[in-house]
Amino acid sequence: MKTSILIAALFFSGFAFAQEKKQDTVKTKSIEGVTLTKQVFKKQSDRFVYDVAASPVAKGNTTFDLLKQTPLLSTTDDKAFKIVGKNNALIYINGRKTNMDAESLTQFLKNTPAENIQKIEVITVPGSEYQVESSDGIINIILKKKMSDGTSGNMRMSNSQNKYNASQASFSVNYRKDKLGVTANLSGGENINPQAYILKNGTNRIKNESVGNIDDPNKNLGGYLNIDYQLTEKSNLALSWNSWANKSYNSTINLLNTITEYDKDGILTSTKYTRTQNKEDARNYNNSVNLNYEIKLDSLGSKFNANAAYLIYKRFQYSDNNTLNLADLGSLPTPGKKITQNIPQIVNNFSATVDYIQKFKNDFTFSAGGNFNKTKTDNDTKNFTFLYDNGIMQNPDADFNHFIYDENIYGAYITFEKKFSDKFSGKVGARYEITNSVGTADSFKNNAEGHQKIEQNYNNLLPYLSFNYAINDKNNLSYAFSSRMRRPSFWELNPVRNIITEDNYTQNNPFVKASSSYNQELTYMYKNSYFVILNHSYEKDQITQVPLQRKYTDENNVERVKLAYIRTNFGDKQEMSAMLGIQKSFFKQYVTLNFNAGVQHNINNGTLNTDPTTGQVFDTYVNNRKSTSFIVTSNNTIRLDKKKTWFLGVNYFYVDKQQIELGMLKSLMSLDLSIKKNWNDWTFAVNVNDVLRTNVVEIEDMQDSGNYNYIRNDQYKRNLTVSITYNFGNSKVKKVRDIEGASDAIKNRTR
Repeated sequence: MKTSILIAALFFSGFAFAQEKKQDTVKTKSIEGVTLTKQVFKKQSDRFVYDVAASPVAKGNTTFDLLKQTPLLSTTDDKAFKIVGKNNALIYINGRKTNMDAESLTQFLKNTPAENIQKIEVITVPGSEYQVESSDGIINIILKKKMSDGTSGNMRMSNSQNKYNASQASFSVNYRKDKLGVTANLSGGENINPQAYILKNGTNRIKNESVGNIDDPNKNLGGYLNIDYQLTEKSNLALSWNSWANKSYNSTINLLNTITEYDKDGILTSTKYTRTQNKEDARNYNNSVNLNYEIKLDSLGSKFNANAAYLIYKRFQYSDNNTLNLADLGSLPTPGKKITQNIPQIVNNFSATVDYIQKFKNDFTFSAGGNFNKTKTDNDTKNFTFLYDNGIMQNPDADFNHFIYDENIYGAYITFEKKFSDKFSGKVGARYEITNSVGTADSFKNNAEGHQKIEQNYNNLLPYLSFNYAINDKNNLSYAFSSRMRRPSFWELNPVRNIITEDNYTQNNPFVKASSSYNQELTYMYKNSYFVILNHSYEKDQITQVPLQRKYTDENNVERVKLAYIRTNFGDKQEMSAMLGIQKSFFKQYVTLNFNAGVQHNINNGTLNTDPTTGQVFDTYVNNRKSTSFIVTSNNTIRLDKKKTWFLGVNYFYVDKQQIELGMLKSLMSLDLSIKKNWNDWTFAVNVNDVLRTNVVEIEDMQDSGNYNYIRNDQYKRNLTVSITYNFGNSKVKKVRDIEGASDAIKNRTR
């Protein structure tokens, strides 16, 4: 059930789950009496580098497992990664963004052997050359280069159990012969995403409560195909195709709603019960193709790169929302209201990018490039509302809205990078972006037609600066500043209303404009094992959901309260954090300790009382509040035998309560346990997540006006997963170049 009441806002609120894992600081090797020292984890000018090849933990792991053990990275849902202090982490491979949707990317990472990886780069503040939004960070996976021709691959099967059972399987293959390289993946699975909700809102006179469950069955099938051909010794041509399909039929919402009314003295005067029974059928398809040309210009690493891509995304969603009246809890329900919704969306995009990188012998690098994106979305929404009179369905009220959105983005960047000495290096750059968009909405409601045209044009100059100073071989200091934009996702712009209950809904907004983000980071590292990171981010006109409520009188002359989650720009927000990290191995690498603790301070400043889409006035919602939260994570890997075949994982995090856009988010905690066995080409693993079942979201807000709102969302994160992975063929087969698709930045906005 794709009803995002609050979850998107929660996990983009910036609380820093810094699940930091790292291995021994250095690894030594003796050659003819001379000891060479190789750092496993170090800080470069604009990134952290984790040398996987010099670490003892790669064998038998998947890329996903390895990322979970990489410093500064975390995952709370076993799907997506976050960088400490960042909203999101984008995955790059060999400097190019992976041209995959989120589900397909997760399966790719979980089925790629870690033995093929040379190092992992964590770019906390990306430079001007990267097309990222807001405060996104980048994880760049560098694959080993010295690999031979042949065929390799792997197969993986897993089964998970929480409230329901889920299964997943995938098959990946790599082929390399002379100048031709091919890599392909096919994965699929099915699961039911369960959620338990408690929703409360109202005033001191009228109170609403909805309690029940959401079950969302999903079937997924997807894959990708990358073909890379070496035209000459210096040039390559590559074609990438990615596809993913999801079918979610018979998703259900079943909630018991209780409306209580009190007099001015607080005495209960009436109680009314209704039941919400909603059913939804949805399916979506995502297909993209990218053509890439790259030519190396010299032996120093200078090159020219060009991409052209086409993306099509289709989503079809039909829901049947029913409100049933109950005389009391024991009575039979009678129909009260029925609303049917047909909410399709089609996104077409053409994109192109060019990048020119010139390296000089004096450790100076000049980069320049540009991008063009042309996108059209088509959203043809149809709503029918049926009322009942003595159990007889009346003629419906029709509400149609055909929203078409056209957007053109032009971008250009330039960067200068210089290594002034062995100790000091710096980078400066800027990106300039022009956005032109037109949205047209043709509506029909109650025999009245309407036409609305929404134009938005804005230009943005986005500067960037970073430097790195190695004080000595034990101490390192670095600083970075960047400014970014966050454009609204296409679904956020579609002015559709998603019904949750008769008195609860979400409303999207075609008037949402891009927000601006300014990020600063100061890092100090000692012996590559201890570090302190200070973050500050300021977001102007942040895009989020705002809970607005108002009193009204229904058709039966009963006074009620309606709660709407409005998608809009909502004031400004600041986040500041100070994190202390320790990553070190003990007892000859039998125990790897990864501990992180710190504080985060949030400053919210937003006020809203009107739905920008409909113009309807609600009670004023104010979030001018601050909060300071304590955060601690401890992620530990214990090697159980000398042969490095048995591993035990013990992971724990705690996040103190903090103020977010929807109110006060109460504390979260999770304990995860895992055990893994490597046996030749096989890997067997058992994971138990959220052992204590404490990772449950609760939000509470009380306004000075007396309005309150409470949400409890249990996503059944306690689960048991058993997986089997088999690697076959020549493990040294050279990987096909992973190409950043020109449409990747657009694809992110379809989710």
